Amino acid sequence: MRELPDIVVYLEALEGRVVGQRLQAIRLGNPFLLRTVRPTPAEFAGRRVLGLRRLGKRIVLECEGERFIVLHLMIAGRLHWRRAAAPLRGKNALAAFDFADGALILTEAGSQRRASLHLVAGEAGLREHDRGGLEPLEATRSDFRAALTRENHTLKRALTDPRLFSGIGNAYSDEILHRARLSPLKWTSRLTDEESAALHAATGEVLREWIQRLRTAAGDGFPKRVTAFHPQMAVHGKFGRPCPACGGSVARIRYAANEANYCPACQTGGKLLADRALSRLLKDDWPRTMQELEEQRRRA
Repeated sequence: MRELPDIVVYLEALEGRVVGQRLQAIRLGNPFLLRTVRPTPAEFAGRRVLGLRRLGKRIVLECEGERFIVLHLMIAGRLHWRRAAAPLRGKNALAAFDFADGALILTEAGSQRRASLHLVAGEAGLREHDRGGLEPLEATRSDFRAALTRENHTLKRALTDPRLFSGIGNAYSDEILHRARLSPLKWTSRLTDEESAALHAATGEVLREWIQRLRTAAGDGFPKRVTAFHPQMAVHGKFGRPCPACGGSVARIRYAANEANYCPACQTGGKLLADRALSRLLKDDWPRTMQELEEQRRRA
């Protein structure tokens, strides 16, 4: 999922390319990308782009006449900038937004089509796409804790709930919890003031660091290879590899279509968290620590 740092850097790259420019046309390579009926794509032709916004994990282009283009890239969607209006070739090319000086192309890898385009009229219509989460880089420590403890969830779920926090997803929540040295399955109701303060600080540090990393990687060009996994990440996508903080093995738990990556030594006091499906299967044979897991691997 494209998350806050990715969206911020996309918006920065688009700022000098489309703001103040007139949108000549919206071309659809896949009609299922468009999730709204009114206004139509033709109504956007000739309208000037007045500004850009981020709504959670959505990119918003504000056009004249209170018309808005709302893009949700989901997991595999990417944006590309082309110098001229290019034909939409291949099944992955879903849409193009044509300007005088170039075209913004939306692609989505894989067979699932989860990316979406909403064309919206009016601020009231745009607010329907705002899940209401707190902006993590603007939140005070007290506001952060209030949002975190509004409902009793695990920390992993709370950080990724768009009604609580805006723009944080699976990847950066892993990195934030590792930086704060907190278990992804710790309940928010059991969080101490010190732990809440550490999580607030870690959230700001991780998000700002990755915005700067991605900004540096893009340079003056348009962002490329925008992905949820980066080799420099501490734990996300690093199952079985050494933790950069302690050298221990990174572990993971899987649930539904998601997973949480963490370091047992840094975050759970050495305890191996139970993967719901696998632990039910193994029952008493489920390893409780990384040492037990390594011993099982050696015996196998």
